[in-house]
Amino acid sequence: MGISDITDVERLKKINTVLMSRVERSMDQQGNAFSLFQTAINLENRIRLRTEELRATLRRLEESNIDLVAAKDSAERANQSKTRFLAAASHDILQPLNAANLSISALAELQTSEEGKKLVGQVERSLETMEALLKTLLDISRLEAGVMRPDLSDVALAPLFFSLRSDFQPLAERLGLRLVFRPTQAVVRSDRTMLRRILQNIVSNALRYTARGGVLVGARPMGSTLRVDIADTGQGIADDQSEAIFEEFHRGPVGAAGEGAEGGLGLGLAIVRSMASALAHPVWFRSRVGKGTVFHVELPLVAAKADAPALPIAPSAEDGRKPRLSGAKVLLLENDVRVRQAMSDLLSGWNCSVAAASTAREALGSVSGTGWLPNLILADQHLDNGDLGTQVIEQLRDCIGTPVPAVMITADLSGEVAALARAAGVELMRKPVKPAQLRALIAHLLA
Repeated sequence: MGISDITDVERLKKINTVLMSRVERSMDQQGNAFSLFQTAINLENRIRLRTEELRATLRRLEESNIDLVAAKDSAERANQSKTRFLAAASHDILQPLNAANLSISALAELQTSEEGKKLVGQVERSLETMEALLKTLLDISRLEAGVMRPDLSDVALAPLFFSLRSDFQPLAERLGLRLVFRPTQAVVRSDRTMLRRILQNIVSNALRYTARGGVLVGARPMGSTLRVDIADTGQGIADDQSEAIFEEFHRGPVGAAGEGAEGGLGLGLAIVRSMASALAHPVWFRSRVGKGTVFHVELPLVAAKADAPALPIAPSAEDGRKPRLSGAKVLLLENDVRVRQAMSDLLSGWNCSVAAASTAREALGSVSGTGWLPNLILADQHLDNGDLGTQVIEQLRDCIGTPVPAVMITADLSGEVAALARAAGVELMRKPVKPAQLRALIAHLLA
């Protein structure tokens, strides 16, 4: 039956309604599909845009990273260059500073008037300040560059304590303070040079910020470790300063230092913490404001004896008790003309017989077939013609036929030189030399 044969109007309306509904649904579906198509295109454009932005950002980041790496490499090269420069410059600076120390000490021996002694004392203190500042600068540069690495060995505390007391006794007497080192025969595992620097900085701070009383240094075994205590009767440290004192350029409050004590740069305890960290030696302190402070340094213990003999008496700045060296024959190996002359004058002032040389050939010539045999050898490590002091000492001992006592006096701060000195059985002193300490060591070796 065709549509023309349908006469039922209502039925035609229903059919029309159904057809229209189908058409509308078809159009809606097409419209939805078109909308989805447009949405997809918009999303694709947005993704493409964001992708380009991300790529541009990554390119900029990559370029920045390249610049940062280049800047880092440049900074590292500059730091290494600075370290090498400081190391080289320090040797050149230490040589004339050492000559000045020796010359001023020889001059002090000749002074008879109070005014002359006073002036010599002022120059000595100025040289000590220069030495302290230079050593601090070198320590910081080596720590920052990571070139200061521990050279661990068995370190006897008795000679270390004696050396520190010889260094600080004149300062303590000038400040009117007591300085006491309790005797010990303990042996610890550490880096000899770095441990001495740690204790030196703590003792120096203790003296600087103590107006009355004094400083006591002692060692106490604690099982497998040993604790070194440095106690003072100074101003003490407030609780809110317990961390700040280890920061660079931090100084104690104005007026806290004892009368006559010179202010530092505020770097001493910062170096203590850095070196102690490198050695894995815990450092801490207890303090009461107005009462004093006790610093503790914990060290790996190798051996300890309870019946430790008293330390030798350190030369005093006032009582004139000085070791007698009259008649001692000293062979001096030094290639720096100023240092050689200053050291010769100083030793001659101590009534020593001195022969000086700058090369191995000259040194061997001074003892071979001359009948003049030294009681002691003082040698720099780096001599003329590339000769090394440790090697020349061995040649001289072979030539003489006896292990003559020897002291290596050098501005070379490397651990290699320290190891060579220990292997040769030679005492080591760093330039600039403190004449009182040198005199005490010579007397001890000759005895």
